[in-house]
Amino acid sequence: MADQTLFPDLPLHEWIKTKETLHRYLQIVGKLRMSLMPKQNHWWHITLYVDTVGSTTRPIPNRDFTFIVNFDFIDHQLNVTTSGGERLYFDLVDGLSVADFYNNLKDIFAELNIDFDILSEPYDLSDAIPFDKCHIHHSYDKAAVHNAWKILREVDVILKEFKGRSFSKTCPVQIYWHHLDLVVTRFSGKRGPEMNTTSQVELEAYSHEVISFGFWFGDDTIKEPAFYSYTYPSPKNIDQEPLEPSSAKWVDSNGSPMALLLYKDIKDGKNPQKDILDFLESSYQAGAKLAGWDIKDLEVPKG
Repeated sequence: MADQTLFPDLPLHEWIKTKETLHRYLQIVGKLRMSLMPKQNHWWHITLYVDTVGSTTRPIPNRDFTFIVNFDFIDHQLNVTTSGGERLYFDLVDGLSVADFYNNLKDIFAELNIDFDILSEPYDLSDAIPFDKCHIHHSYDKAAVHNAWKILREVDVILKEFKGRSFSKTCPVQIYWHHLDLVVTRFSGKRGPEMNTTSQVELEAYSHEVISFGFWFGDDTIKEPAFYSYTYPSPKNIDQEPLEPSSAKWVDSNGSPMALLLYKDIKDGKNPQKDILDFLESSYQAGAKLAGWDIKDLEVPKG
């Protein structure tokens, strides 16, 4: 059986209030990174990362120094550290509203002379209450947050192993804070089809052919943690391709097939890491084969 400390239970309904609060915390920090980082392709400059104690921005430039914002999900603190050796923090506790978090962080940035200029609105969440006025979201279950981080920590390692199997252009393993998913994406190098949209987000994200892989804690459509993969543009009949392990399946996602593996179906298995890697590999093979990627040329030799 799996080590329960590595893959703990975390049903969405048991921590949904905390997730709603934490998601907004992460969006605030993610928007700060977006406002100060030099632009990178495919929005890689806006993301957050899993680290040894929680989640981090990695170094962000500001004036003549750099700083890091770090979520510590062991001691439950929000830390800001500068390259000048300054460190300020506040505790993450139940009752800390999104507005409290926003204002605490803004005060720290003012003390450290760090620019703080973001659109104070959540992106694609359950309500549009501005962060600095949001008092309805204030739940912080330390045990649930710690378990969420432990899952991300393990999945981060697995996604990095999978990332290393390909010579293709591949993004860092990173947290996209808009939907709170941990993602890695491979690119074929070919341009994607012209898109009928004015969304700069989508035009940038899907400018080239991709096969994307990720994990998220659930949403209004799939109300539980799951792994997923999709190919863009989606090849015809991809949903007829085999997936591993046997519990994986194809589902509809906004009119296109998406490979799905529920967290609950692998976490108690004999080898969850292998099950996850098998899912990633089988969904990649399905998309790459039908989309005409040069699979052999892109494969990193084993050993």
